[in-house]
Amino acid sequence: MSSAIAAPPDLIAKYEPVIGLEVHVQLATNTKIFCGCATSFGAPPNTNVCPVCLGLPGALPVLNRRAVEMAIKAGLALNCTVNRRSQFARKNYFYPDLPKGYQISQYDLPVAEHGWVEVEVGGVKKRIGITRVHMEDDAGKSIHDGFRDSDKYTYVDLNRSGTPLIEIVTEPDIRSSDEAYAFLTELKQILQYQECSTCDMEKGHLRCDANVSVRLKGAEKFGTKAEVKNVNSFRFVKLALDYEIERQVAVVDGGGRILQETRLFNPDTGETVGMRSKESAHDYRYFPEPDLVPLRISEEWMDEIRQDMPELPQARRARYMADFGLREYDAGVLTATRATSDFFEAVSKAAGDPRAAANWVMGDLMGALKAENKEIAESPVSAQNLGELIALIGKGEISGKLAKEIFAKMLSTGEAPRAIMEREGLKQISDSGALEKIVDQVIASNPKQLEQYRGGKTTVLAFFVGQVMKATRGQANPAAVNELLKAKLG
Repeated sequence: MSSAIAAPPDLIAKYEPVIGLEVHVQLATNTKIFCGCATSFGAPPNTNVCPVCLGLPGALPVLNRRAVEMAIKAGLALNCTVNRRSQFARKNYFYPDLPKGYQISQYDLPVAEHGWVEVEVGGVKKRIGITRVHMEDDAGKSIHDGFRDSDKYTYVDLNRSGTPLIEIVTEPDIRSSDEAYAFLTELKQILQYQECSTCDMEKGHLRCDANVSVRLKGAEKFGTKAEVKNVNSFRFVKLALDYEIERQVAVVDGGGRILQETRLFNPDTGETVGMRSKESAHDYRYFPEPDLVPLRISEEWMDEIRQDMPELPQARRARYMADFGLREYDAGVLTATRATSDFFEAVSKAAGDPRAAANWVMGDLMGALKAENKEIAESPVSAQNLGELIALIGKGEISGKLAKEIFAKMLSTGEAPRAIMEREGLKQISDSGALEKIVDQVIASNPKQLEQYRGGKTTVLAFFVGQVMKATRGQANPAAVNELLKAKLG
């Protein structure tokens, strides 16, 4: 990547960036927001369409109740106030992939507003304000082909037209690209926990616009902002913001003027480029959607939705540290996704030992899954079986070494640990009579080491333990072996 702007660090340090994000999230419904067409990704072009999402005359929208429930969940999870009455509006603009000539959105009466998300950057916690969460339908997709016979072709696929979205608009509280990255990461995790969206950026399920301005440190008035549009990865958001901050500082410090415009980020060059002047609200000529009545949300409906919401990742992290004694890093790994967190909790319950469960999930299981390029939902070892394996160690029925051997067989067969243990004869030997015979044989076979031990070289004890474990194929109870050896050797 190259950068056409090269403002020195000491110059950038004189200025403060002011950043606000607009995040468009596709809701995980099976059908579109105002009609019964499927939202499935990858269907042949223009097949998931009907008169409503094509905007044909006389076709009337019907609001998808499931989409509203997901929007409310998102609002509650983002600490917003959910408005008991909200209103849909027409947002008018003309573009080839918007067949109606307008988008059905929400303007002055959104479904939720005045929330926040807490992020941590460099050990410092900070709340990023949420201005609003509003619902809208998506436009279609323009596909730009290469040059053919000196003509450039653009195709329109309207399968995405009418897909349910929520737009999450932040306050201009973000002061660095690192804070923006942390916010988007936390936001994605919250929405995935609530199962509001898959947030799959490759499929366009989460798209981000960033509004950026700069001002001298200590100044109160905001500078003129530019919008960086439709950045499709968190890493690109960070790179686009770093470039745009540097560009604006160079322009302002050089006596120039920032234009209020929409810009695009080019990942190949690492630069943002101007696309068009930025629209204002009046350009869209908002007015209440005449074909939809205001949305009213009852307290009973709200209670049903609240009861269906899982614990949020931040709360789970705090609980894992407080109740299970886990380190902050471990709690973060185990709550990275809801699937991982749910799996860990099931393992912990079956094992009766949360810390041992954490070590096995993060270590042996995740290592094995990574080697096979599998997600935790695809694990051949069930949470119940892994928990039972850990419980067997805790009861002294198998050693840690035997557990590793059994775990390897569980990975390949998916069987329960006790079934493998009994079939393969891998049960730990704890019977003192049986162990005593083996210990006597090992001592008798190693007179030189016996003499060293009795001569004061007590570290030789580890050698004898190793020989006993070897003789029993790792099945001897290590604690019992240690006690017997100390008694015999002493």
